[in-house]
Amino acid sequence: MISENRGVLFYFSTASCSVGEALEPKVKRLLSEKFPRLIYCFIDMNASPEISARHQVFVEPTILLFLDGKESMRKSRHIGLIELEHALSRIYSLAFE
Repeated sequence: MISENRGVLFYFSTASCSVGEALEPKVKRLLSEKFPRLIYCFIDMNASPEISARHQVFVEPTILLFLDGKESMRKSRHIGLIELEHALSRIYSLAFE
């Protein structure tokens, strides 16, 4: 998925993470409204531990943004939507505008 798309945002979490469950729909809405060219992909850390380990994701929730095959942003645990939006805006404008 990383090599096939220009921009991919991975959201790592589990069903037992209440913070991750509450934040996920807000992140999806943010991407669809403001960053439509980014592909969203949810990774259940319990169902796919090898993917989490490969990307060195050990806490939930964690957001990884890949642009042109390279990790461009990593946010973990305490993720504020406003902070996330500002970080994505800067990177998105450089990559897509």
